Amino acid sequence: MADFDLAIIGGGPGGYVAAVRARQLGLKIALIEKERLGGICLNLGCIPSKALLHNAEVLSLFQRADEFGISFSDLRFDYRAAYRRSRQVADRLSKGVEFLMKKNGVSVFSGEALLTGASQIEIKPAGEKIKASNIILATGSRAANLPNLSFDGQRIINSDHAVLLEQIPKSMIIVGAGAIGMELGAVFQTYGCQVTVLEMIPQILPLEDPEIAGVLEKSLTKQGLSIHTQTKVETVEIKGDGVQVKATGPQGALSLSAEKVLIAIGRRGNTENLGLEDLGIAVERGFIKIDDMQRTNLPGMWAIGDVAGPPLLAHKASHEGIIAVEAIAGREPHPLDKKSIPSCTYTHPAVASIGITEAQAKEEGREIKVGRFPFVANGHALARAEHEGFIKVISDAKYGELLGAHMIGAGVTEIIHEFALGKKLESTPLEIGRTIHAHPTLSEALMEAALDAEGMVIHI
Repeated sequence: MADFDLAIIGGGPGGYVAAVRARQLGLKIALIEKERLGGICLNLGCIPSKALLHNAEVLSLFQRADEFGISFSDLRFDYRAAYRRSRQVADRLSKGVEFLMKKNGVSVFSGEALLTGASQIEIKPAGEKIKASNIILATGSRAANLPNLSFDGQRIINSDHAVLLEQIPKSMIIVGAGAIGMELGAVFQTYGCQVTVLEMIPQILPLEDPEIAGVLEKSLTKQGLSIHTQTKVETVEIKGDGVQVKATGPQGALSLSAEKVLIAIGRRGNTENLGLEDLGIAVERGFIKIDDMQRTNLPGMWAIGDVAGPPLLAHKASHEGIIAVEAIAGREPHPLDKKSIPSCTYTHPAVASIGITEAQAKEEGREIKVGRFPFVANGHALARAEHEGFIKVISDAKYGELLGAHMIGAGVTEIIHEFALGKKLESTPLEIGRTIHAHPTLSEALMEAALDAEGMVIHI
């Protein structure tokens, strides 16, 4: 039985990053992955969906070419080519992770892991057994479904099925208006699919600032999506070559039909068939319970990423992996600050945020300052003809602490990190506002929003 300092179950962005960091710290590592290195994020989620979104963005630029004085006839596009490119990107990155494992001397095992003891793992189907002083559970998550409904992969699909579609359906109903539903809806709509979105709560992107979500809803509606909030799905039924959805909303009963239905109501942790119950590892609401160092209730057993609970984000998983490994190695890492995790939605316009919303700050009883700056007043945004949206900054009125930043517009997923660094370094909006920003750049809008919170904004 091979013996390791650390075994990691799951080779996604949490598991493989943890493996690399552990090797840097001199630990002997086993990494077990039942499918492909890179996990759902790299192979079926974050990466291929962003490749598809970029293709859709390029197509949308062609569709508005007249704005730039460009004209042509017979615009043609091939979604199959977009699909193939997305798979090529995913395959290239998965091979890159394989290279990283070899480069760093990580022992990779292919198969399903079963915990047979506090420090023992059996790898199926071969039956190989290994021992490890510590074990990190990084098994990720899978798409959740509506009660009493099964995915058939053809007409009732989840996000994994959606990114593997080689042909755009003529019509699609998306149940759930979170980041996954809105991103895929934007792709399919751009390529000519008639998209209807159903969301049970009053806004799309339920975790985002309502003001930001409202702007995105108006923009996507203008682009052609049909969005119904405060609408509860009652039944989903396959009929003929399509699917019928019955729902109830503010206007009463709805009966909708489409070629496909995409269920995008969230994800649930992969906690089954690991042997957690036999070992007594605590699971709550479908996720493994952990402390602030990623420890479970069983000594030597750790959990990171989606299986350890929300937010279900790849970059959160990677950060948790590093925390766990450094704790195992005897370092003293800082616990994860969930209020300092950036969140991004890659629609067009895009959405990015960090920290708490204005409403949450008020619920906490804080006296706050709020600054806003619209991209329509930003020179670079105007030059690019991408001036939809704005930036919103929330700070504590008494101490100047940066509490949150929320933004919608082209490029915001790239510039959110100035506020992430600001929170890490405990910068105030005044310090950000007084930092010289190059002109013309989109980042100037961050500076102006920060200055607006202090009553010092220049360009509005």
